[in-house]
Amino acid sequence: MFAFAGFLVVIVSVVTGYLASHGSLLALWQPFEVVIICGAALGAFMVANPFSVQKKVFAMLPQVFSGSRHNKHFYAQLLGLMYCLFQKSRQNGFLSIEEDIESPLTSELFNRFPEVLRDHEVVHFLTDNYRIFTLTGLPAYEIEAIMDNEIEQIQEELAAPSHAMTRVAEGLPGFGIVAAVLGIVITMGSIGGPIEAIGVHVAAALVGTFLGIFLGYGFAGPAASHMESLGAHELKAYLCVKASLSAIVSGYAPPVAVETGRKLLPPDMRPSFIELADDLKQYR
Repeated sequence: MFAFAGFLVVIVSVVTGYLASHGSLLALWQPFEVVIICGAALGAFMVANPFSVQKKVFAMLPQVFSGSRHNKHFYAQLLGLMYCLFQKSRQNGFLSIEEDIESPLTSELFNRFPEVLRDHEVVHFLTDNYRIFTLTGLPAYEIEAIMDNEIEQIQEELAAPSHAMTRVAEGLPGFGIVAAVLGIVITMGSIGGPIEAIGVHVAAALVGTFLGIFLGYGFAGPAASHMESLGAHELKAYLCVKASLSAIVSGYAPPVAVETGRKLLPPDMRPSFIELADDLKQYR
């Protein structure tokens, strides 16, 4: 919502200043300039990034407007899921959670937490690393080292969409210049004609430069920065799982293990100690 308001402020500010200077909005209506700039930027984006990164960019873009899917409700369910999983394995043994870990999508335990279950990557990170411990009995420091290596790779994957969008933002002013040069070519071809027609072509060429800079710095650049924040925000979910798993592997009780993970959540999305304690009561 705040991103939408910010983009609206950008548009209103530029348009208001332009109109206040006695500009004509009709002069800015150059749809073919938009086709050149946006089409070229999209093509370059497709060439520069593998399909997996393209999918992540388009999947993350709606969150720029709607906010991160990893909100306070998600984190409350994540902590509740880990508590139930740890408690069940502590009370009934590791064999009791084997089916839950092997098939989380069909697990009755996991289906009690639909918000978490929709995030397949976090679920796989939790189940895969807990499975390693239940099968091998490795000490906590070795399990933690395995998770650190995986998180390092996840961090790179989460940063890839913002880096891809940043390159688009950097390229848009250049494509604006391309559109402007093509406009000048058309202008040169009209020399000898009416002076009004030449003026219209020059204006259209300059609009191309304007649009490239405007779209790059007013929209694509801020969106890339927001996507970087979303990636860093999502990484907190993995760090929370890692801390909780490390604690349970070290022999801590399930409530203490999830409390360890809670402390690593973003402050604005983190349930308080009392809120977490109240939430866990319903699972006992």
